[in-house]
Amino acid sequence: MPSDEFLVTPWEVEGNVDYNKLTALFGTQPIDDAILARFKRLTGSIPLMLRRQVFFSHRDLNWILDRYEAGEKFVLYTGRGPSGHTHLGHLMPWIFTKYLQDAFHADLYFQMTDDEKFLQKDELSASATRGFSYDNALDLIALGFDPEKTRIFLDTEYARTLYPIALEVAKRVTFSAARAVFGFDSSTNIGMVFFTSMQSAPAFLPAILSGRNVPVLIPCAIDQDPHFRITRDVAPKMGYYKPALIHSRFFPSLLGLDKMSASIPETSIFTTDSPEEARTKIANAFTGGRTTAQEQRDLGGVPDICAVYQYSFYLFEQDDKRAVELREECLRGARACGECKNELADKVVQFLKHHQAAREQAQDRIEDFIIRDCQE
Repeated sequence: MPSDEFLVTPWEVEGNVDYNKLTALFGTQPIDDAILARFKRLTGSIPLMLRRQVFFSHRDLNWILDRYEAGEKFVLYTGRGPSGHTHLGHLMPWIFTKYLQDAFHADLYFQMTDDEKFLQKDELSASATRGFSYDNALDLIALGFDPEKTRIFLDTEYARTLYPIALEVAKRVTFSAARAVFGFDSSTNIGMVFFTSMQSAPAFLPAILSGRNVPVLIPCAIDQDPHFRITRDVAPKMGYYKPALIHSRFFPSLLGLDKMSASIPETSIFTTDSPEEARTKIANAFTGGRTTAQEQRDLGGVPDICAVYQYSFYLFEQDDKRAVELREECLRGARACGECKNELADKVVQFLKHHQAAREQAQDRIEDFIIRDCQE
């Protein structure tokens, strides 16, 4: 793939992603200063992931804030494709979702698409994706979501509720439309062709359960936007609001790729990694440093391609002033890569220790969050 090309689908990300081009390609809107000012007015602050444009794009965000200001609370909906253990790239949009839940006192529906991952990945059994769903749920709970406002469900365990909604979606989506959006061909199994209907269903679930139209906001990485373009297309035909979306960038790979991959363990730090494993991965991470210490001092580093700096910028350096200082020090060669790696490793290890303790406690609370269909 040429260096100036990239591919973003719900299942694959390749190349050097140009987020400005991607926004134009998908037809989404950038998050501008007016939206940031609105968040500050409504919530009293602008969170790190908005200030630094980690969440950078949206569909109908102003509309949903209009509804909120008119006294119509919105519901959050996001999810996880459970194909392995949770890594920090998965946590990033969940942390932002937690902020939204707290700031707007919003209910959250969290979908575990165990059916999709079984259909998509030949190497995964249905029991494996179910097991990963419950394992991943521990990480969500460990972040501190409110059990009174958070409902986690597996598609295969909540199908009696979801399937009738998915049928209404499926009836309104042609194969030609799905093929145009997702690139399906004659080798695609028919389960994958149907699946976007299941991913659409939770966007309408709050309205169906309450008997009235309910605004829904979906925080997600931008690779999931194609599913919800279809959801938004069918919403008016079903008599519901179009869900609004707010999109994040991809959390960078430790190897300098554009996205962490659960299938390549060395690209990611998992929530189950030991402190030693995390430190080793960071020590081996791709940086924007020069070949020698002297070149680093003379020429400076390149923080914008450095996985270590990006980790700090996206998640682990909370102080905006310090984040700017780290970049400037790198550019003028005042910092060595080893120094940055050690500082990041200390922060990541501290985070993992706290998170893993909360994850352990979550095992006793998981039934406070999981919802299933009633069994007759």
